[in-house]
Amino acid sequence: MDILQKSKNNQRRIGLTGGIASGKSTITSYIRKNKNIPILDADHLSRELIKPNTYGYKKICDYFGNKIIDNNNNSKREINRKLLRNIIFKHSKSKEWIEKLLHPLIKEKMIEECNQYKNNQTLILVIPLLFEAKFEDICTEIWLVKCPTELQKKRLIKRDKISEKEACELIDFQLSFEEKRKFSDIILDNSDDQTKWINIIKELL
Repeated sequence: MDILQKSKNNQRRIGLTGGIASGKSTITSYIRKNKNIPILDADHLSRELIKPNTYGYKKICDYFGNKIIDNNNNSKREINRKLLRNIIFKHSKSKEWIEKLLHPLIKEKMIEECNQYKNNQTLILVIPLLFEAKFEDICTEIWLVKCPTELQKKRLIKRDKISEKEACELIDFQLSFEEKRKFSDIILDNSDDQTKWINIIKELL
């Protein structure tokens, strides 16, 4: 029995995804506060996998050189994640290389964590790039956060302190909501009234 099949046995694994600044963190916070369900976060795993002295860190530094090190925190020699994101956004070759390096590592780590919680009936897997990274096979169902593009854009500008143009580019960089909707089981509408998705979560969890 392989590690993937082992992680699926008798376990409900809900993949929570959605566009950038759509409200995944808000929904995750609600679940964490109100439900006794382990939450595994792909972004957290990604950060862990590129910390100094890790395999991912060494590969990225070898590929990009010292320019990828955060000069504002040079004593720790951490990777500048904002610069890395900008490189990925602007250079398709670098984006492809990073994805080939990190996506399998994140997936493997997430499967390992699923197995650590093998006695839990339900897990929440927060995976922003669930479809883009092809993580569907480790989920038993997929919940997609819905948010109007204008609201998404405003949140992104405020959160990341970027221009409207940059916000639009980041949103357009990901798969559209309509594309993701085709492969999702549940839609959590985070447009304006939070009671909509709270009621769904109460019903399903």
